[in-house]
Amino acid sequence: MFAGMILLGLLLSAVGLGFSHERDPELAYLLMAFDMSVGMAAWMRYRGHGWALTLEMCGAMFAPALPLFPLLWLNVVDGESLMVIAHVAMFPLMLVAMLWRRDEYAH
Repeated sequence: MFAGMILLGLLLSAVGLGFSHERDPELAYLLMAFDMSVGMAAWMRYRGHGWALTLEMCGAMFAPALPLFPLLWLNVVDGESLMVIAHVAMFPLMLVAMLWRRDEYAH
């Protein structure tokens, strides 16, 4: 997850495809979630997890946007707050996914 965020983030920024969380918070968040998902999916597939589990975990990267984007549009949160809240929310969402499929993650 972190490797994807760092490596893909640097690569995309180097070619001019990075977005600022101050100027384009929605795009910045979605791109970062994509970067993290690519790294996490590669590692999960390498470790032998199936596509269903991998896609559930990737969904946990994008799910925080559902309640936060409307709050951003209503000026309840700003771009920086969106990033912080969403990143904090990802971890409990991933934990829920792991507990939901405990047998798959316990071996």
